[in-house]
Amino acid sequence: MLVRRDGKAMSWFLWDTWQLTWRQILRTLRLPIWIAVSLVQPIIWLGLYGQLFRRIVELPGFQTTSYITFLTPGVMIMTAFFGGGWAGMSMIDDHDQGVLSRLLATPASRGAIIAARVLHTALTVLIQSGLILALGLILGARFHGGALGLISVMLIAALLASGIGALSCGVGLLARREETLIAVMNFLSMPLTFLSTAFIAAPLMPRWIRALARINPVNWAVEAARGAALGTDSGMVLTRLALLAVFTIVCCLLATLAFRRYQRAL
Repeated sequence: MLVRRDGKAMSWFLWDTWQLTWRQILRTLRLPIWIAVSLVQPIIWLGLYGQLFRRIVELPGFQTTSYITFLTPGVMIMTAFFGGGWAGMSMIDDHDQGVLSRLLATPASRGAIIAARVLHTALTVLIQSGLILALGLILGARFHGGALGLISVMLIAALLASGIGALSCGVGLLARREETLIAVMNFLSMPLTFLSTAFIAAPLMPRWIRALARINPVNWAVEAARGAALGTDSGMVLTRLALLAVFTIVCCLLATLAFRRYQRAL
């Protein structure tokens, strides 16, 4: 049950966000298999794809001589994107079960309802990113960014997941159908993933793909994560982080607008 403490509006927002986030965490703990299942694809990418194309780094343009080292940050970002993309499913589920209607009848902060799902998505992706990073190291990835660089990679993945998660929640509130959300996220996932440097170095891409990659949030995250992991070009990393922060803020604003429209439609 959501219990509010005495205090100012910001304190209420933070308290409500934590309470609703804890509710989402408990739902995940009851079905932890979903976190395990979501790791199957990254394991395939690293274990099979990474070995199949391990000699591709012999081509000019790669920042490292190990394809596993190059690929691991990209797979972490890809997993973060997919993890964030399904955040709206819990919103639709709560709508179908009448949970959202009951929450709106309480003094719970309306912003906290969105923020809690975004925070839960970020926490989940942090765990997944840590496991993927450990797998990459086991398979031979070698990073030169040190502990700070590896932590930065995980935080970058969580930041992208937060933005995509907010966008997914917005779509879920507007569509209110799982089929529609699945169609939208599938429509976005493959183009945004392959219009990035997740699997191939930028100099080896066709010029038109490189141009699209410059405005692709997934590519911003991949470049920032890889730069942080390898300990190269801190200026680029900070620039991409700023772009990701703006993207996440815009997605959260869009989710808030979608929630207001949802309320008016009740």
